[in-house]
Amino acid sequence: MKILHIETSSKNCSVAVSDAEKLLCLCEEISEDYKQSENLHTFVEWALEGAGISLQNLDAVCIGKGPGSYTGLRIGAASAKGFCYGLKIPLIAVNSLQTMAEPFLKQDFDCIIPLVDARRMEVYTAIFHGKTGEEISQTEALILDENSFEKFKKNKILFVGDGVKKFRDFFASSDCFPNAEFNENVFPSAQYLIKKATEKFNKKEFENTAYFEPFYLKDFQGVKKSLNK
Repeated sequence: MKILHIETSSKNCSVAVSDAEKLLCLCEEISEDYKQSENLHTFVEWALEGAGISLQNLDAVCIGKGPGSYTGLRIGAASAKGFCYGLKIPLIAVNSLQTMAEPFLKQDFDCIIPLVDARRMEVYTAIFHGKTGEEISQTEALILDENSFEKFKKNKILFVGDGVKKFRDFFASSDCFPNAEFNENVFPSAQYLIKKATEKFNKKEFENTAYFEPFYLKDFQGVKKSLNK
């Protein structure tokens, strides 16, 4: 079971190749400039070469479906769908926030809460069980306020993601989360799509490639340019 994994929802352009749950090769780079359009297909080529397989050997493609960068998700989804169409193989989609929780499961946390910066005081977030990875609270675009995650304040929590700084600044004057730990340097990574993708492949939980759309959560907001008269 050889799967190509693509994760482009954040500053991390990430590609992995796996055989069942074994990681064969990983290529990724975190860039403030969001270089998915420049790097994605090069990383796919390198990952396949590093894994020692060709595109024709693939059994499926897995995409980190978001939420996250609108443009990054569009680029990743277009590439994944193109591979699936051309190779006539199934498409698998996994919540990108889940990949942020995956490396910290079964540690000493009651829950893991990814926080992805979504502009202003808003974050993309969900709450995952610290042992099983089960989604306790559904994925949402949340505007932070003094009541955010209130019912979890006494739990041992790990907050991860580039939205952590925004969250910590908001609660800087309060010791509301005495048992919490924080890690800002966590981004979705293709290597953490592997476990869930393998489960979905075995259960034949595939996407409709023609109609698949990334999990945007919010409409695209472009930058308006002023015209000098």
